[in-house]
Amino acid sequence: MDRFTELEVFTRIADEASLTRAADLLGLSVSGVSRCLTSLENRLGVRLVQRTTRQLSLTLEGERFASKAREILGTLNAAEESISVVKAEPLGTLKVGASLAFSLLHLLPVIRQFKIDHPAVQVDLQISNRYCDLIESGLDLAIRTRRVEADSSVTMRKLAEVPRILAASPAYLEAHGVPGDPDELEHHAMLLYTLSDDWENLTFQRNGVTRRVAVCGEMTCNDGVALKHAALDGMGIMVQPAYVVQAELEAGRLVEVLPGWRLQPLTMNVAFPTRAHLPARTRLFIDALVRYVRENDLEQAWSSEPDLPARASA
Repeated sequence: MDRFTELEVFTRIADEASLTRAADLLGLSVSGVSRCLTSLENRLGVRLVQRTTRQLSLTLEGERFASKAREILGTLNAAEESISVVKAEPLGTLKVGASLAFSLLHLLPVIRQFKIDHPAVQVDLQISNRYCDLIESGLDLAIRTRRVEADSSVTMRKLAEVPRILAASPAYLEAHGVPGDPDELEHHAMLLYTLSDDWENLTFQRNGVTRRVAVCGEMTCNDGVALKHAALDGMGIMVQPAYVVQAELEAGRLVEVLPGWRLQPLTMNVAFPTRAHLPARTRLFIDALVRYVRENDLEQAWSSEPDLPARASA
């Protein structure tokens, strides 16, 4: 029997002056309570209780030990209560990892509302397009655009499927022509994101037909926001998730290229350490993020085809 249980049993015996009443209150057998008391006395090497057939009383050593035991149990109870308060009202620093594009477009609104709801939590937003190790980096959670996580100590929760889109400025397409087939991309300036899987090849699907096309980047970059600005400046055709280019497509500043062909979509997930009891701040932020995606129907918004000012098709 562990020491805290021994202390709990002994203080109950001391308070009730009865093994039977102590056993009833603790939900134990009288013999179990007696064995616990004997084990404690043997470990300490002193008699704590004087027992007769008619009454039970504490020895001098028992009185002293009971007083200290109550202090220890009181401290333990206070510690557990303090954790319960933290669980109910989150505190501390929440460390979040995400790409620049997703942070600017969607994560900052979530953080703003989360801070209103939970002002005692400080948010440390770590901007990075690379998939750093979640545990080694000390991140509480991170936004990932891949289907699985190799590390079994990390849990993935799906947020949405995100299409990838080819887009260019009207000025670029007017100057260089509109590609009507994936093979024609070899004649165009491509703006390629080097951190995506197999970034030098694009795999298209249409009506059950799959085409894999090698592409050469006129410009390569490890940041989607920079590539979007390059596309807006007429430097070429970019390949990015729908959420990066959606506003520009709707405004006509960019035009979708090869709209009849589809690239493999990305899976937007929130990744967090696998553990039995997540800190309340992490759990509540994940819930807020999932709620934001659902309430704004982002998966449908990203996959839909709104009426655009122009569409680039041959």
